[in-house]
Amino acid sequence: MNGGQDLGGVMGFGPVIDEPNEPYFHDEWEARVLGLTLAMGALGLWNIDKGRFARENRPPSEYLNWSYYRIWLAGLESLIEQFALLSKEATAASNALTPLRVDKVAATLARGGPANRELQGPAKYKVGDRITTKNIHPTHHTRLPRYLRGHVGEVVIVHGAHVFPDYSAHDKGDNPQWLYTIRFKATELWGADKNANDHVHADLWEPYFV
Repeated sequence: MNGGQDLGGVMGFGPVIDEPNEPYFHDEWEARVLGLTLAMGALGLWNIDKGRFARENRPPSEYLNWSYYRIWLAGLESLIEQFALLSKEATAASNALTPLRVDKVAATLARGGPANRELQGPAKYKVGDRITTKNIHPTHHTRLPRYLRGHVGEVVIVHGAHVFPDYSAHDKGDNPQWLYTIRFKATELWGADKNANDHVHADLWEPYFV
C-alpha cells in the first residue's frame, strides 16, 4: 500500500543522521514492546507479513511522527483487537498454546521462519535478463516500493520460490512465487544527472514484473 512507511526516494525529509553508539533501545518500554511482539507472534496466530501490514496500515500522520517502537506497539494492538485476544474465550483458548519461554528466545530468533517453498514451475527470468516493474498502487500489503515501480532493472540473482507477501499478509495462503534480486541504475530511478556507477538492489517477486 502507499503510505507513510514507503519513503524510498521521497524528497523533503532531510538526510538520515546516524546516532553515534546508538543503543538497542532508548527506553525500557521499547524493549518490552519488542518482547511482547515476539511472545505474541510465537503463538502462531499471524505471520510476519500480517505483522508488517499491521504496523504500516495507519495514517501517515501517525507513522511519520511516532517512534519506531511506538509503531510496533500500535501494530500489536491492532492484531490483538483483530483476533479478539482480550476476550474471555480467547484467553481461555490461549492457555492451551505453548508460550515462548525465556530460555528459548535466542534459539527461536536464530532459527527464524524460512519463507522458501517448493518451486511452482520454471522461473520466467534468468541472470542478466532485463525486467520492467509494474506501475501499480495496491491498497493491500506489497514489497514493491513506489520508487521502483515502472522502472527497468537487471536480474542479478534468482533465489527460488518464496512466500508471496501480497497474499500472505491477507490470509490468502503462501502462493509461492519466484524471487529475484534486481539491480536498478540510479540514473534509471532518479535521472541522468545521478552517478552512473550507483545502483540499488532489491529483492522482488515475479508478479511485480510486466
